[in-house]
Order: sequence, then C-alpha cells, then structure tokens
Amino acid sequence: MLNPPQDMAETVARALAEDIGSGDLTAKLVPESRYGRATVISRESAVLAGCPYVDEVFRQVDARVRVEWHARDGEAIAANQLLYRLSGAARSLLTGERTALNFLQSLSGTATTTRRYVEAIAGLPCRILDTRKTIPGLRQAQKYAVRCAGGTNHRMGLYDGILVKENHIVAAGSIAAAVAAARATATRVPVEVEVESLDELREALAAGADMALLDEFGLEELRAAVAMNRAHVRGPIKLEASGGITFETLRPIAQTGVDFISVGSLTKHVRAIDLSMRFEYAD
Repeated sequence: MLNPPQDMAETVARALAEDIGSGDLTAKLVPESRYGRATVISRESAVLAGCPYVDEVFRQVDARVRVEWHARDGEAIAANQLLYRLSGAARSLLTGERTALNFLQSLSGTATTTRRYVEAIAGLPCRILDTRKTIPGLRQAQKYAVRCAGGTNHRMGLYDGILVKENHIVAAGSIAAAVAAARATATRVPVEVEVESLDELREALAAGADMALLDEFGLEELRAAVAMNRAHVRGPIKLEASGGITFETLRPIAQTGVDFISVGSLTKHVRAIDLSMRFEYAD
C-alpha cells in the first residue's frame, strides 16, 4: 500500500473546518450518548482511492470511531460493493460523513480515469504521467490517487523539476540560453524542454536537455522525433507526448516509442464516483 501524502492531515483539517465551522448544528439533534453503525457502498464500478483520507477524517472528528475496511486503495470495486463499516458515536459518524465521502469519491474518480488510461497502453514501454492541472489545495491527494491506479507522477510543483515552456524560451532568448541558465544553478533537478517542432527538438538535444515535451505532435512527427532522439550523438533522452491527447489516440501515440504520455484530464476533469452511506443501527 502506498504511503499517504505528507500534507494529508492538514488537507483533511481544512476540509473539516470549511464544513463544520463553529459546529454541526444538525448532528446536535441526535442525543450525544447515541451509538451508531453505518456502511458505505459504491453505486458504480470504479478504482478505489482515498482510504487514508477517510481514516484521517474520522480520527480528527472523533478518534473513538472505528473504520473497518472491506476494500483497499488501488482495487477495482463493483457497484453495490461494501467499502467500509463505521461504528461509534452517532453524532461523529454524521459529522464526518460528507467530508469522508468527498475525499473518497473524488480521489476514486481520478484513480478510475487513470486506470483506464494505464490499461489502454498495457504491454508497451510507455507510462502515463499526470500534470500540474490539479484542483487547488488537492494536488498531493490527486497525485496519490494517480499512483494508486498505476499512473506516474510528473513533478509535484515548480520546485522539484524544471520544465522550460514556450514563454520561458521567449523570455530567456532561446532554448539553448534557457537550458544553460538551468545548468548554471545549484539546483540538481531534471531539465525538460517543451518543443513544438522537430527543429526545436534538435535544439533541445544539442543544448543537453534531460527530457523533451513534444507538444501537439502528430503521429508521423512523433515517430520522426523518436528516430531523431535515438540517433542523437549523446544518446537518447526521455520523450513525453502532450497536448491534444484523447483516449482514442492514446495507444497509437504510445506505439511511436515515446517514453511518457502526459494527460491533464486525469486530475483536471474529475467526475466523482457515486458512493452512499447508510445507518444500520443507532441506540
């Protein structure tokens, strides 16, 4: 099982604060001493992601609440499948319900889409990458969901990798100038360059980039880029296809020989999975 993101407790605390505010007025209608049990099921097939977030929600709401899991992150789940049982103070179960489900259904949505893309290129030496196109405040959570489904995280942010894009090239003066400036820093991170033509790829290779992002390349251009890269005197670098990627073009792109395909929709176009919590017992 993957380690949860380092910011999980903080992320959960923010989510609970925006939901509970000064107090759960509706839960207070239930006697404080009442004990309850509840189940959460899926309403559709999906790939599960976000179990540690559910655990953390109820830990912060009431550490006495017990969460009993019947599925784990990364597993394929079916419609009407039992995911977990809850037991504890009825008020606590009700207060944590929505925040826990929000995390689980949203992250499972990301994982479900990611698994579909990963399986589409199965058997090929190419990996699916996520991007920085994430929901603000949920980047580490969404990238965790991508990993749960077999996808690969690209850089987490602007601090752990250099990606020289079109505007950086214009501002720096050229691809060569931008790469040289990156090499002159004390930062030892991969240097990737976005290129929009074979000529720009040639420049990036000559400049000594570690990786090239092939933006909006057609299949023939991708094949030519792979051939150029393999023939480069310094040896090949990693190639990432990006821009205009659809599910239908995914496998043909992977078959060109690129190392990665980045897909912004994994984290940008999130459709939450339908989940439901129902009380079984309250006393």
